[in-house]
Amino acid sequence: MRVGLRWAWQNIDGTLSVLLAAAVSVLGVTETVSDGMLQNAIALTLAVLAFTMLRDRSKAQRQTAALEQLTRMEPEIARIRGTLEELPEVTILTGQEITQALRAARDNTDRWYFKGSTATYVRAVTLPECVDSARRAQRKLDVGLEILDPTDLALCQQYADLFRSLSTGPDSDQHSWTADGTRRELYATILAACWHLHRYRLLDIRIGLTSSISTFRWELSSSVLIITQRGPQFPAMMMRRGRALYNSWSTELDQSLNQARAVPLREARHLPLSAVPTPEEVRALFLTLGMALPDTYTDDDLRDLSSKAVREPDPYRQPA
Repeated sequence: MRVGLRWAWQNIDGTLSVLLAAAVSVLGVTETVSDGMLQNAIALTLAVLAFTMLRDRSKAQRQTAALEQLTRMEPEIARIRGTLEELPEVTILTGQEITQALRAARDNTDRWYFKGSTATYVRAVTLPECVDSARRAQRKLDVGLEILDPTDLALCQQYADLFRSLSTGPDSDQHSWTADGTRRELYATILAACWHLHRYRLLDIRIGLTSSISTFRWELSSSVLIITQRGPQFPAMMMRRGRALYNSWSTELDQSLNQARAVPLREARHLPLSAVPTPEEVRALFLTLGMALPDTYTDDDLRDLSSKAVREPDPYRQPA
C-alpha cells in the first residue's frame, strides 16, 4: 500500500489524468451533469494528458542530451585515465624542485610524518607552516616525528662523525658538527613540538626516538611522500598518494614510529611555555618528559635552545 501511494505521488500528473478520466466516464454514464459541463471536464482531462505527454517528451530529450554529452566526453576521460596510469611510481626531483615539492606537500595537508635525524627543517619550516594552515582552516593535524635519541651521546657522536666524513667541500658547515651540537638540535625539535602542541589544541604530535642513523629523510603528507638526502643539492624521490609505493611507505613509517621509544608529550601539555620559553620552563619540561638536560647547560644554553625551537630560520634559504 505504501509503495503504491509513493508511486502515485511521484507520478501525480498521470494519476490525476486517470482520476479525471474515470470521473468523466462516471458522470457521462449517470447523466448527473449537463452536456456543457461534461464537455468542459473532457477538455480538462485532455489538457492534463497533453501536459503529461509534453513533460515526458522534455524529460526524454534532456536525458538524450545528457547521454550525448557523456558520450562526447568519453575520449577525454580515457585520455586523462591513460595519463594518470602512465605517471611513474617515483619522480626524481633536483634543486629547487625539491623545495617546491615540499611546499606543495605542506599545502592543506592534515598529516606530516617525518623519519630522519634531527628534523631541523621540519622544526624551522614544515611544522610552523602546517600548524598555521591547520589553524586557519580549524582542521585537525597529525604529526609523527622519528628522530635520533638526544640522551644517547655516543649515537650523536656517530651521527656527527658520519656527516663530517660526507662533507662535500672545505667550506661545508658539516665540518663543525659535534655530538653536543647534534644533541642540541634534537632537544630543540622536541621543545618545538611541545611549544606548538601547547598552542594548538587540534594538533596531535607523536615523537619516537631511534638509534638508527640514516642519510635519508622520509617526509609524508596527505598527498605525497618525499625522500630527501642531506639537502637540496642531492636528488630526491617523490611518490604520489594512491600509488603502491606511497601506501607501502605510509605503513612502514607508521610501524617504524610505533617501534621507536615514545616521548610522553601529553604529560607535559599542561606546563606553561612562553612565547620564547624561559630557562626554567625548558628545564621543567624536559624533567617532566623524563629527559633531564645535562647539568652543564647554562641559562644561556637554554635560551639558545628556545631560540632554535621557535625562531629557527629556514636552513636552506639562500641569502638575499
